[in-house]
Amino acid sequence: MNGSRGVEDPRATAELIERLNDKVDGLEEALLSRDVIGQAKGILMERLHLTSDQAFEELRSASQHQNRKLRDIAAFLADTGQWPIDGSAPAATNRESSADA
Repeated sequence: MNGSRGVEDPRATAELIERLNDKVDGLEEALLSRDVIGQAKGILMERLHLTSDQAFEELRSASQHQNRKLRDIAAFLADTGQWPIDGSAPAATNRESSADA
């Protein structure tokens, strides 16, 4: 902007809007991931009598061993209650499908 209000490059404005929309999308996804990870941690804490940090470590370890995103492991646990999660668990869950709709 060159100091005079109202004289802006439309391309720069469009790029800014696109970057902000991408950031909002990322933040929304992060909030959803945080929620489902919290649910999964709570399930593990109750079932296995773990602390919050220990439950997260269980999820992290399963994620690394199965080469899957932690949020996907958490969503599967929250949706099915299945733990430990074996390698045959589907890569996408109903929760993810409904969130994309």
